[in-house]
Amino acid sequence: MTDLARYVLEEWAEEFQQGRVTRREFLRRIAVFSGGAAAGLTVLGSLGIAASADEIAEAAAAGAPLRAQASGVTVRPDDPAITVQAVSFALDTLPVLGYLAQPANKPEAPGVLVVHENRGLLEHHKDVTRRLAKAGYVALAVDLASPGGGTEKFTDPAAVTALLGQTPPEQLLAMLNAGVRHLKGLPTVTPDRLGTIGFCFGGGLVWRLITQNADLRAAVPFYGPNPPLADVLKIRAAVLAIYGALDQRIDAGIPAMRDALQKAGVVHEFVVYAGANHAFFNDTGANYKEDAAKDAWIRALGWFAKWLPAA
Repeated sequence: MTDLARYVLEEWAEEFQQGRVTRREFLRRIAVFSGGAAAGLTVLGSLGIAASADEIAEAAAAGAPLRAQASGVTVRPDDPAITVQAVSFALDTLPVLGYLAQPANKPEAPGVLVVHENRGLLEHHKDVTRRLAKAGYVALAVDLASPGGGTEKFTDPAAVTALLGQTPPEQLLAMLNAGVRHLKGLPTVTPDRLGTIGFCFGGGLVWRLITQNADLRAAVPFYGPNPPLADVLKIRAAVLAIYGALDQRIDAGIPAMRDALQKAGVVHEFVVYAGANHAFFNDTGANYKEDAAKDAWIRALGWFAKWLPAA
């Protein structure tokens, strides 16, 4: 099991233990991730949670709960200040799907890659992409569920998360690097002004991406798990790392990450919001904290303005 797969499972376990999902739904997700009740027992054991195979099988048979998601729209797709489109670009034989938003009537601008949470490319992340375009950036969100046909092909959110958790980190990063290349090659993008922003699972991938891609000059990972610390020496981007003070599982990695960045001489800043939990930026989720989210967005735009200035 990769560390990113473990991250997904621990996040589900935390949601269950904090009462944000029912026991049945948690066990159902474990069954989806594991491929059945028997394998689910092993996964649960690794998380220190007890259940019987019959209980897991019963939860799996219940099916995914029907839940309406908040619209997540703050910038409409038809906003006259921007243009949006679905895009596709190749990674070997895999068509990688994405969502592109650009400022209208602006011949050239810096580019920002958006990396979604572990539920796939949902409307919230498309909205973040549009927000960036309205702020003057060409923004591209890569759909990391592309190997399964894209997020919209799935009716069960747990199945998307399972796919992402089971995809080798190398393939996830290959898709993101392909996204950076696509962004860099657009005639509307200033090729030496590239950055990235990501959330939760996507924040962790932003950390990893900047250890691999020297084209990225600025990065804003939101509450993402640390990359392999030995790779921090390879980072060339200036990093603004954002966390919630209540997010103890992720915050436990802050001291080691800060120390590694300092030793590597990487420009960085850490911001930890009091009273904010994991995923506090997502305005469609239960942990949304408006004051922290608004301040974090202002800081993120300020960071990009500093390190990705318009040509």
